[in-house]
Amino acid sequence: MVDGIEVGSLVILHCGNPREKMWGLLVRLDGVGVVVRGLDLDSVEDWLRQEKVGGERMIGPTTFFLPMNRVLRIDLDESTTVIDSYGDRYRTACGREVRDALIDDGGIDA
Repeated sequence: MVDGIEVGSLVILHCGNPREKMWGLLVRLDGVGVVVRGLDLDSVEDWLRQEKVGGERMIGPTTFFLPMNRVLRIDLDESTTVIDSYGDRYRTACGREVRDALIDDGGIDA
């Protein structure tokens, strides 16, 4: 594994063919591909708002596999001095750890 990127990390995946970005909890990373429990990056803000207010769940994380030939880059979801990570934003808005929310919704062990 790359230093810092390991099972249980919150990551942003940059994919090609088709071009998309995914965010979530890293479940597996090997030469074949990546398994993540999360969402399309375009849906994360809507999911965060939904989780904050509670009520009916219209958006939820899924567990998905991306073959390594589609993965262009993997970034850790980290806060900077200017911008909070998605994980930190979730904790601030919802009062719980995003890893717990992702795992609770999927029944996975991480």
